Amino acid sequence: MFMPKSEAEQNNLRLAKQVRREGYARVEIWVTEALPADIRRGVVISVQEVSCSDPNCSPIDTAVAILFASGGRGLIGVPLEAKNITKDALMDSFPTKQVLMAWSRGEDAEWPPYEDSDMEEEEKEQEQEMQRPQLRFDVGQNVICRVGPDPVNGWASGRVKELWYREPSWPESSWAPYKIELSDGRNIFAPGDVDQIIRQAP
Repeated sequence: MFMPKSEAEQNNLRLAKQVRREGYARVEIWVTEALPADIRRGVVISVQEVSCSDPNCSPIDTAVAILFASGGRGLIGVPLEAKNITKDALMDSFPTKQVLMAWSRGEDAEWPPYEDSDMEEEEKEQEQEMQRPQLRFDVGQNVICRVGPDPVNGWASGRVKELWYREPSWPESSWAPYKIELSDGRNIFAPGDVDQIIRQAP
């Protein structure tokens, strides 16, 4: 039976979305299993694919954000689409226990080890900015952010301070969608633009 192209394209998009979600789910399970048992409780894992404009990396990377019960957080980059990530490939990019423990305490820890690049940072940012998806919130917008393991009470109010935030120790081409200044004065980053991590303030 002949199927109109538009309907076939929609089916392909639905299938691709399902395959991507299944890849995300596998990565979340593997990351959770790989975390040391004493810091695993209450951890929230967020997996997202990001476009990479750097010719030295794959066109699509997968960013894995880890939000610990303490409020500490870290980011892992894997140079593969989520559907293509194997457990071995994930473990090749996985931080050491020392780095994970530091993240769980809310400390900055460099992962992977920082390497200088020949390309100017400003040029990189301009190229990467063109590849980034549209975000739900703007600078100055009031939001609430997940800062603890309790799905009901583990939230804090704040204001979006910066879009597409990154720290020098993060993997190449890895960015957090938002930097947020909380009402108590703390500055945090939201590792994903999803309701499980950041929502519009009521």
